[in-house]
Amino acid sequence: MSTEGNNKNKRDFESPLRHRNKAFLTDSDTSEQSTIRVAFVLFEHFSMMAFTAAVDALVTANLVTHKPTFEVSTFSLSGDAICSDLGIDISVGGGIRRDALASEDIIILCGGYRSKLQMPPLLKSALTEAGRNQPVLGGLWNGSFFLAEAGLLNGYNSTIHPENRALFGDRFPDINLLKQPVVIDRDRISCAGASSSLDMMLELIKGYFGPELVRGIREILSCDKIGELPDKPMAEVSLPPTLPESLKTMLELMENNIEEPLSMTEIASYVDLSRRQVERLFLRHVDTTPSKYYLELRITRARQLLLQSNESIANIAVACGFVSTTHFSHCFRDYFGQSPTQARRSLQDES
Repeated sequence: MSTEGNNKNKRDFESPLRHRNKAFLTDSDTSEQSTIRVAFVLFEHFSMMAFTAAVDALVTANLVTHKPTFEVSTFSLSGDAICSDLGIDISVGGGIRRDALASEDIIILCGGYRSKLQMPPLLKSALTEAGRNQPVLGGLWNGSFFLAEAGLLNGYNSTIHPENRALFGDRFPDINLLKQPVVIDRDRISCAGASSSLDMMLELIKGYFGPELVRGIREILSCDKIGELPDKPMAEVSLPPTLPESLKTMLELMENNIEEPLSMTEIASYVDLSRRQVERLFLRHVDTTPSKYYLELRITRARQLLLQSNESIANIAVACGFVSTTHFSHCFRDYFGQSPTQARRSLQDES
């Protein structure tokens, strides 16, 4: 296997449990950057699914980073509640005036299948005014049409819902309209529909904070992503299809034997490998040792039980394969930076 292939596998599966636990780690601060202001302008009959997916990514980023990394605000043209494509009225924080968007770092226009592609003059003025501060400008579904109408996509690549491609191409022949579901071009972002909205926002977040935060968000939001086998039970950790079958088997063995952990010798025998071969597989593809990964898996299960149930710490220690409460508390503190009791108390204080 080539070095390039090895590196790709590491990037796909590096520290998967750490990403899942990121919101609970005491060192989860990603940046000293101040809160990023994100404004969504909602048009009549906007796509509720595209909008909520985009907002979900930002709210989850705040959860994972333990701070208000993104501050979300909503606007309609009039400032009144706006009707989505589902017929549900959504209250907004304000209406569009010339300087309404001037202080925003990111401005995203959210359209939908039935949204009328007619540029309100006041919105054009507001976008032009906001553009002086060079924010990131984006479009959901057919929102990029309005950016183009305001002259803010000149010299950029963009995308739009297929239903609107003909009109867009005819109206703006000098804009490079691509067929990809998501297009990121410097400080312009666009997606072609509801299903690509989350991916667009994750790419945006990655541009600010890097891939580790995005992996943490994906662990929360993509746990039920359906692949080729929709009836297959959800795993604790999603496994890339490129992993060797022997490694997948060992990871599943660990996941299914939490209360009574298997020894490394037992695990190696299941896949007919030596302990040294097992060590090499884990280091190559998971970037850690099998024992550390197994411990991290058990600690993750313990964290879930600790924060989501009323079970005693002693019972949780036993359920996660620890020989004593003292040993469990020591491992938990080493990983999360606080004792199990402190973690449970912190959750109660937040409630």
